[in-house]
Amino acid sequence: MLRIHFTGNDLAGVRTAARPDVLWETILSFHRLRDRRGSVVYREWRSAARARLGGETRLLAALVPSRGYFPDFLTPAEGVHGLDEGLQAIRATDAGRLRGELSLLAADRSGARTVPHSLRALADGGGEPFDRLVGALRSYHRAAIEPYWPHIRARVEADRARRGRALLDGGADELLASLPPMLRWRAPVLEADYPVDRDVHLDGRGLLLQPSYFCRGTPVVLRDPALPPVLVYPVTHGEAPTVREPGGSSLAKLVGQTRSTVLHAIGDGGTTSELARRAGVSLASASQHAGVLREAGLIATLRHGNAVLHTLTPLGAALLGGAQRTVELRCHTGSYARNGPVTS
Repeated sequence: MLRIHFTGNDLAGVRTAARPDVLWETILSFHRLRDRRGSVVYREWRSAARARLGGETRLLAALVPSRGYFPDFLTPAEGVHGLDEGLQAIRATDAGRLRGELSLLAADRSGARTVPHSLRALADGGGEPFDRLVGALRSYHRAAIEPYWPHIRARVEADRARRGRALLDGGADELLASLPPMLRWRAPVLEADYPVDRDVHLDGRGLLLQPSYFCRGTPVVLRDPALPPVLVYPVTHGEAPTVREPGGSSLAKLVGQTRSTVLHAIGDGGTTSELARRAGVSLASASQHAGVLREAGLIATLRHGNAVLHTLTPLGAALLGGAQRTVELRCHTGSYARNGPVTS
Protein backbone atom coordinates (compact mmCIF):
# COMPACT_ATOMS: atom_id res chain seq x y z
CA MET A 1 0.00 0.00 0.00
CA LEU A 2 1.20 3.50 -0.86
CA ARG A 3 0.05 6.28 1.47
CA ILE A 4 0.73 9.94 0.69
CA HIS A 5 0.14 12.15 3.74
CA PHE A 6 -1.08 15.73 3.25
CA THR A 7 -1.09 18.76 5.52
CA GLY A 8 -3.14 21.89 4.86
CA ASN A 9 -0.13 23.47 3.18
CA ASP A 10 0.29 20.39 0.99
CA LEU A 11 -3.30 20.66 -0.22
CA ALA A 12 -2.67 24.27 -1.14
CA GLY A 13 0.44 23.14 -3.05
CA VAL A 14 -1.16 20.40 -5.18
CA ARG A 15 -0.70 21.11 -8.89
CA THR A 16 -0.94 19.27 -12.19
CA ALA A 17 1.99 19.27 -14.62
CA ALA A 18 1.50 21.61 -17.56
CA ARG A 19 2.55 18.99 -20.11
CA PRO A 20 3.81 15.41 -20.38
CA ASP A 21 7.28 14.76 -18.98
CA VAL A 22 9.49 13.49 -21.78
CA LEU A 23 11.77 11.43 -19.52
CA TRP A 24 8.98 9.81 -17.52
CA GLU A 25 7.35 8.81 -20.81
CA THR A 26 10.67 7.53 -22.16
CA ILE A 27 11.51 5.42 -19.12
CA LEU A 28 8.00 4.07 -18.55
CA SER A 29 7.61 3.23 -22.23
CA PHE A 30 10.74 1.08 -21.93
CA HIS A 31 8.78 -1.02 -19.44
CA ARG A 32 5.91 -1.26 -21.88
CA LEU A 33 8.32 -2.36 -24.61
CA ARG A 34 9.15 -5.48 -22.56
CA ASP A 35 5.77 -6.00 -20.91
CA ARG A 36 4.36 -9.17 -22.48
CA ARG A 37 1.12 -8.80 -20.54
CA GLY A 38 0.42 -5.59 -22.45
CA SER A 39 0.97 -7.25 -25.83
CA VAL A 40 -2.55 -6.60 -27.13
CA VAL A 41 -2.74 -3.07 -25.75
CA TYR A 42 0.65 -1.97 -27.06
CA ARG A 43 1.11 -4.42 -29.91
CA GLU A 44 1.31 -1.95 -32.81
CA TRP A 45 3.42 0.59 -30.93
CA ARG A 46 5.78 -2.09 -29.63
CA SER A 47 6.30 -3.65 -33.04
CA ALA A 48 7.08 -0.31 -34.68
CA ALA A 49 9.39 0.82 -31.86
CA ARG A 50 11.35 -2.44 -31.87
CA ALA A 51 11.85 -2.20 -35.63
CA ARG A 52 13.28 1.30 -35.27
CA LEU A 53 15.50 0.36 -32.31
CA GLY A 54 17.13 -2.64 -33.93
CA GLY A 55 17.80 -4.22 -30.52
CA GLU A 56 20.10 -1.45 -29.21
CA THR A 57 18.81 -1.24 -25.65
CA ARG A 58 21.48 -2.98 -23.56
CA LEU A 59 22.54 0.05 -21.51
CA LEU A 60 18.95 1.05 -20.79
CA ALA A 61 18.10 -2.53 -19.81
CA ALA A 62 20.94 -2.48 -17.27
CA LEU A 63 19.57 0.73 -15.72
CA VAL A 64 15.85 0.04 -16.03
CA PRO A 65 14.94 -3.54 -15.09
CA SER A 66 11.64 -4.97 -16.22
CA ARG A 67 10.36 -4.66 -12.65
CA GLY A 68 11.40 -3.00 -9.43
CA TYR A 69 13.48 0.06 -8.70
CA PHE A 70 15.12 2.24 -11.31
CA PRO A 71 17.29 5.25 -10.37
CA ASP A 72 15.57 8.54 -9.64
CA PHE A 73 18.22 10.50 -11.54
CA LEU A 74 16.74 9.19 -14.82
CA THR A 75 13.59 11.28 -14.33
CA PRO A 76 14.67 14.77 -13.20
CA ALA A 77 12.05 17.49 -12.90
CA GLU A 78 13.54 19.24 -15.94
CA GLY A 79 12.07 16.52 -18.19
CA VAL A 80 8.78 18.41 -18.28
CA HIS A 81 10.55 21.19 -20.23
CA GLY A 82 11.79 18.92 -23.02
CA LEU A 83 14.34 16.25 -23.92
CA ASP A 84 17.40 18.49 -24.12
CA GLU A 85 16.72 20.06 -20.72
CA GLY A 86 16.06 16.65 -19.17
CA LEU A 87 19.21 15.08 -20.59
CA GLN A 88 21.27 18.05 -19.44
CA ALA A 89 19.93 17.54 -15.90
CA ILE A 90 20.84 13.83 -16.04
CA ARG A 91 24.36 14.71 -17.15
CA ALA A 92 24.67 17.10 -14.18
CA THR A 93 23.81 14.40 -11.60
CA ASP A 94 26.00 14.65 -8.49
CA ALA A 95 28.60 11.85 -8.34
CA GLY A 96 27.61 10.84 -4.80
CA ARG A 97 23.94 10.62 -5.70
CA LEU A 98 24.80 8.65 -8.82
CA ARG A 99 26.79 6.03 -6.90
CA GLY A 100 24.13 5.81 -4.20
CA GLU A 101 21.26 5.21 -6.61
CA LEU A 102 23.22 2.69 -8.67
CA SER A 103 24.03 0.85 -5.43
CA LEU A 104 20.30 0.78 -4.61
CA LEU A 105 19.67 -0.64 -8.06
CA ALA A 106 22.23 -3.39 -7.44
CA ALA A 107 20.74 -4.18 -4.02
CA ASP A 108 17.22 -4.36 -5.43
CA ARG A 109 18.36 -6.78 -8.11
CA SER A 110 20.69 -9.11 -6.22
CA GLY A 111 20.65 -8.12 -2.57
CA ALA A 112 24.21 -6.81 -2.87
CA ARG A 113 25.12 -3.14 -3.02
CA THR A 114 27.97 -3.71 -5.45
CA VAL A 115 27.38 -1.90 -8.74
CA PRO A 116 27.35 -4.41 -11.62
CA HIS A 117 30.24 -4.36 -14.03
CA SER A 118 28.08 -3.04 -16.88
CA LEU A 119 27.37 0.13 -14.87
CA ARG A 120 30.67 0.56 -13.05
CA ALA A 121 32.05 3.11 -15.52
CA LEU A 122 28.94 5.23 -15.09
CA ALA A 123 29.18 4.99 -11.29
CA ASP A 124 32.81 6.12 -11.45
CA GLY A 125 31.75 9.29 -13.26
CA GLY A 126 33.42 10.94 -16.20
CA GLY A 127 32.16 12.31 -19.48
CA GLU A 128 32.29 9.24 -21.71
CA PRO A 129 29.89 7.02 -19.70
CA PHE A 130 27.38 9.87 -19.51
CA ASP A 131 27.79 10.46 -23.23
CA ARG A 132 26.83 6.83 -23.86
CA LEU A 133 23.84 7.07 -21.51
CA VAL A 134 22.59 10.33 -23.01
CA GLY A 135 23.09 8.90 -26.49
CA ALA A 136 21.14 5.75 -25.59
CA LEU A 137 18.26 7.77 -24.13
CA ARG A 138 18.17 10.09 -27.13
CA SER A 139 18.19 7.20 -29.61
CA TYR A 140 15.47 5.35 -27.74
CA HIS A 141 13.35 8.48 -27.50
CA ARG A 142 13.73 9.10 -31.23
CA ALA A 143 12.51 5.59 -32.02
CA ALA A 144 9.83 4.99 -29.39
CA ILE A 145 8.51 8.39 -28.27
CA GLU A 146 9.09 11.12 -30.82
CA PRO A 147 6.79 9.72 -33.56
CA TYR A 148 3.93 9.51 -31.05
CA TRP A 149 4.54 12.73 -29.15
CA PRO A 150 1.57 14.71 -30.52
CA HIS A 151 -0.78 11.90 -29.48
CA ILE A 152 0.89 11.54 -26.07
CA ARG A 153 0.66 15.27 -25.48
CA ALA A 154 -2.98 15.43 -26.54
CA ARG A 155 -3.96 12.64 -24.15
CA VAL A 156 -2.09 14.23 -21.24
CA GLU A 157 -3.59 17.64 -21.95
CA ALA A 158 -7.07 16.13 -22.02
CA ASP A 159 -6.48 14.52 -18.63
CA ARG A 160 -5.05 17.79 -17.29
CA ALA A 161 -8.17 19.63 -18.41
CA ARG A 162 -10.32 17.16 -16.50
CA ARG A 163 -8.26 17.67 -13.32
CA GLY A 164 -8.46 21.43 -13.77
CA ARG A 165 -12.24 21.28 -13.99
CA ALA A 166 -12.35 19.20 -10.79
CA LEU A 167 -10.14 21.77 -9.04
CA LEU A 168 -12.43 24.61 -10.12
CA ASP A 169 -15.53 22.70 -9.05
CA GLY A 170 -14.38 21.60 -5.59
CA GLY A 171 -10.82 22.63 -4.82
CA ALA A 172 -7.95 20.28 -3.96
CA ASP A 173 -10.30 17.75 -2.36
CA GLU A 174 -12.27 17.34 -5.58
CA LEU A 175 -9.06 17.24 -7.64
CA LEU A 176 -7.60 14.38 -5.59
CA ALA A 177 -10.94 12.55 -5.55
CA SER A 178 -11.09 12.80 -9.37
CA LEU A 179 -7.87 10.80 -9.90
CA PRO A 180 -8.13 7.35 -11.55
CA PRO A 181 -9.69 4.54 -9.49
CA MET A 182 -6.40 2.99 -8.36
CA LEU A 183 -5.90 6.17 -6.30
CA ARG A 184 -8.24 6.69 -3.33
CA TRP A 185 -8.54 10.03 -1.54
CA ARG A 186 -9.32 9.50 2.13
CA ALA A 187 -8.46 12.89 3.57
CA PRO A 188 -5.80 13.64 4.60
CA VAL A 189 -4.22 10.56 2.93
CA LEU A 190 -4.09 9.54 -0.73
CA GLU A 191 -3.85 5.75 -0.99
CA ALA A 192 -3.00 3.35 -3.78
CA ASP A 193 -2.32 -0.36 -4.10
CA TYR A 194 1.43 -0.82 -4.28
CA PRO A 195 3.88 -3.74 -4.34
CA VAL A 196 5.57 -2.49 -1.15
CA ASP A 197 4.29 -0.76 1.98
CA ARG A 198 5.32 2.88 1.77
CA ASP A 199 4.41 6.17 3.44
CA VAL A 200 5.25 9.47 1.76
CA HIS A 201 5.10 12.56 3.99
CA LEU A 202 4.88 15.74 1.93
CA ASP A 203 5.78 17.97 4.89
CA GLY A 204 4.38 21.14 3.36
CA ARG A 205 6.08 20.73 -0.05
CA GLY A 206 2.86 20.06 -1.96
CA LEU A 207 2.58 17.46 -4.70
CA LEU A 208 3.05 17.55 -8.46
CA LEU A 209 0.53 15.36 -10.29
CA GLN A 210 2.05 14.06 -13.52
CA PRO A 211 -0.39 12.29 -15.88
CA SER A 212 1.40 9.77 -18.10
CA TYR A 213 0.58 7.98 -21.34
CA PHE A 214 2.84 4.99 -20.61
CA CYS A 215 2.11 4.54 -16.92
CA ARG A 216 -0.11 1.50 -16.43
CA GLY A 217 -2.23 0.33 -13.54
CA THR A 218 -0.04 1.46 -10.66
CA PRO A 219 1.10 5.04 -9.93
CA VAL A 220 4.81 5.80 -9.54
CA VAL A 221 6.64 7.91 -6.96
CA LEU A 222 10.30 8.73 -6.51
CA ARG A 223 12.29 6.58 -4.08
CA ASP A 224 14.29 9.42 -2.49
CA PRO A 225 12.06 11.26 0.03
CA ALA A 226 14.30 14.34 -0.17
CA LEU A 227 13.41 14.97 -3.83
CA PRO A 228 10.44 17.20 -4.75
CA PRO A 229 7.34 14.99 -4.45
CA VAL A 230 5.78 13.84 -7.71
CA LEU A 231 3.01 11.31 -8.37
CA VAL A 232 2.95 9.81 -11.86
CA TYR A 233 -0.40 8.22 -12.73
CA PRO A 234 -2.08 6.78 -15.86
CA VAL A 235 -4.20 9.08 -17.95
CA THR A 236 -7.90 8.23 -17.85
CA HIS A 237 -8.57 6.78 -21.27
CA GLY A 238 -12.21 5.86 -20.79
CA GLU A 239 -13.05 9.58 -20.65
CA ALA A 240 -10.76 10.72 -23.44
CA PRO A 241 -12.19 12.84 -26.28
CA THR A 242 -13.97 10.87 -29.00
CA VAL A 243 -14.50 11.20 -32.74
CA ARG A 244 -17.14 9.85 -35.06
CA GLU A 245 -16.84 7.04 -37.50
CA PRO A 246 -16.42 8.52 -40.99
CA GLY A 247 -19.82 9.00 -42.58
CA GLY A 248 -21.60 7.32 -39.68
CA SER A 249 -22.30 10.17 -37.25
CA SER A 250 -25.52 12.14 -37.14
CA LEU A 251 -23.58 14.92 -35.39
CA ALA A 252 -21.01 14.98 -38.20
CA LYS A 253 -23.81 15.21 -40.73
CA LEU A 254 -25.29 18.10 -38.78
CA VAL A 255 -22.20 20.22 -38.19
CA GLY A 256 -19.60 18.63 -40.47
CA GLN A 257 -16.97 15.97 -39.75
CA THR A 258 -14.12 18.33 -38.81
CA ARG A 259 -16.33 20.56 -36.68
CA SER A 260 -17.71 17.47 -34.93
CA THR A 261 -14.15 16.35 -34.21
CA VAL A 262 -13.23 19.77 -32.80
CA LEU A 263 -16.34 19.79 -30.60
CA HIS A 264 -15.41 16.37 -29.18
CA ALA A 265 -11.79 17.48 -28.74
CA ILE A 266 -12.85 20.19 -26.30
CA GLY A 267 -13.65 17.55 -23.68
CA ASP A 268 -13.38 19.21 -20.26
CA GLY A 269 -11.79 22.30 -21.78
CA GLY A 270 -8.82 23.27 -23.88
CA THR A 271 -6.96 26.11 -25.56
CA THR A 272 -7.07 26.59 -29.31
CA SER A 273 -3.64 24.99 -29.73
CA GLU A 274 -4.77 22.02 -27.62
CA LEU A 275 -7.88 21.61 -29.78
CA ALA A 276 -5.71 21.64 -32.88
CA ARG A 277 -3.48 18.89 -31.52
CA ARG A 278 -6.35 16.75 -30.25
CA ALA A 279 -8.35 17.06 -33.46
CA GLY A 280 -5.37 16.80 -35.79
CA VAL A 281 -6.06 20.08 -37.59
CA SER A 282 -4.10 23.29 -38.06
CA LEU A 283 -4.21 26.07 -35.49
CA ALA A 284 -6.04 28.35 -37.94
CA SER A 285 -8.62 25.65 -38.68
CA ALA A 286 -9.20 24.96 -34.97
CA SER A 287 -9.68 28.68 -34.33
CA GLN A 288 -12.14 29.03 -37.21
CA HIS A 289 -14.23 26.01 -36.19
CA ALA A 290 -14.21 27.10 -32.54
CA GLY A 291 -15.59 30.47 -33.63
CA VAL A 292 -18.47 28.85 -35.50
CA LEU A 293 -19.25 26.55 -32.56
CA ARG A 294 -19.17 29.54 -30.20
CA GLU A 295 -21.59 31.52 -32.39
CA ALA A 296 -23.91 28.50 -32.38
CA GLY A 297 -23.91 28.50 -28.57
CA LEU A 298 -22.19 25.10 -28.31
CA ILE A 299 -19.01 26.32 -26.61
CA ALA A 300 -17.94 29.24 -24.45
CA THR A 301 -14.56 30.96 -24.75
CA LEU A 302 -12.67 32.73 -21.98
CA ARG A 303 -9.47 34.67 -22.59
CA HIS A 304 -6.64 34.02 -20.12
CA GLY A 305 -3.51 36.06 -20.79
CA ASN A 306 -2.37 35.34 -24.34
CA ALA A 307 -4.46 32.17 -24.60
CA VAL A 308 -8.16 31.38 -24.76
CA LEU A 309 -9.89 28.47 -23.03
CA HIS A 310 -12.82 26.79 -24.75
CA THR A 311 -15.41 24.82 -22.76
CA LEU A 312 -18.69 23.15 -23.66
CA THR A 313 -21.93 24.94 -22.90
CA PRO A 314 -24.88 22.91 -21.56
CA LEU A 315 -26.26 22.88 -25.12
CA GLY A 316 -22.95 21.58 -26.51
CA ALA A 317 -22.71 18.92 -23.82
CA ALA A 318 -26.30 17.84 -24.49
CA LEU A 319 -25.60 17.61 -28.22
CA LEU A 320 -22.58 15.41 -27.60
CA GLY A 321 -24.47 13.32 -25.07
CA GLY A 322 -27.19 12.55 -27.60
CA ALA A 323 -24.82 11.51 -30.39
CA GLN A 324 -24.26 7.79 -30.93
CA ARG A 325 -21.63 5.42 -32.37
CA THR A 326 -18.55 7.11 -30.89
CA VAL A 327 -15.13 5.66 -31.50
CA GLU A 328 -12.50 6.27 -28.82
CA LEU A 329 -9.22 7.94 -29.69
CA ARG A 330 -7.48 5.16 -27.83
CA CYS A 331 -4.37 5.64 -25.65
CA HIS A 332 -3.22 2.52 -23.83
CA THR A 333 -1.33 2.47 -20.55
CA GLY A 334 0.86 0.10 -18.72
CA SER A 335 1.65 -0.61 -15.06
CA TYR A 336 4.80 -0.20 -13.09
CA ALA A 337 5.63 0.42 -9.47
CA ARG A 338 8.85 2.25 -8.67
CA ASN A 339 9.80 0.34 -5.56
CA GLY A 340 8.65 -3.19 -6.29
CA PRO A 341 7.57 -5.73 -8.86
CA VAL A 342 5.17 -4.95 -11.64
CA THR A 343 1.56 -5.53 -10.68
CA SER A 344 -1.49 -5.70 -12.87
